[in-house]
Amino acid sequence: MSFSRTYDGTEPVRINKWLGQTGVCSRREADALIADGLVSIDGAVVTDAGRKLEPGQTLTLNDRATATLAEGITIVMHKPLGFVSGQPEPDKIPAVRLLTAENLVGPGEAPPEDMSLPPIGRLDEDSRGLLLLSSDGVVAKAVIGPQSDLDKEYLVRVRGDVTENKLKLLRYGLRLDGRQLKPARVSRMDTFRLKFVLREGRNRQIRRMCDMLELEVVDLIRIRIGPLRLDNLPEGRWRMLTPEERAALVG
Repeated sequence: MSFSRTYDGTEPVRINKWLGQTGVCSRREADALIADGLVSIDGAVVTDAGRKLEPGQTLTLNDRATATLAEGITIVMHKPLGFVSGQPEPDKIPAVRLLTAENLVGPGEAPPEDMSLPPIGRLDEDSRGLLLLSSDGVVAKAVIGPQSDLDKEYLVRVRGDVTENKLKLLRYGLRLDGRQLKPARVSRMDTFRLKFVLREGRNRQIRRMCDMLELEVVDLIRIRIGPLRLDNLPEGRWRMLTPEERAALVG
């Protein structure tokens, strides 16, 4: 179904800016839709990405454009400590509070405050690193669906005696909630710093695994989800997932 809306502003505005401000899509998505010939004004297809919408004109996105946008959006965030990834308790701060224009890295628009962007996989309040927030059901299924085979990589600093036998048990041999854990790749980075690569995401899994072996986790950062890496995204900042990254995630 196509989307149409009449511009009720008093001054001309660039199409991509208006679509971004109204929460229909990001500026980059708007430019892509125009390039594909999927946007029209008063029935005439728009070919110029710099075209402005005049007061009283009606902008229409055709069926293919709305189908493309129905895929939703995905946010890549470097979550700091002290923020919860999902729906918070009254005294907790949700990670979506960080989705402001000031914290944005690269192209895009801050999503509307009322947009539903659930976390795709948990990252606890006392953990930091790569967090995905998405309204894209295909991405969610690829990352946390029952058939997902994407691994997640974490750097973990611990306090305690890290023996070879404990490393062996961390890799395979522990049970949580009465169920055997899948094999994990666990390696020593230095004396008290470990790298975990997991293919499952039980509740507080790494902390509970370490606790069973008398290792206290003092820092935990997720640096990768499948092909997607945190890289140099600053803590507390966010960016839009690129089409290429989405394609790599969903396979």
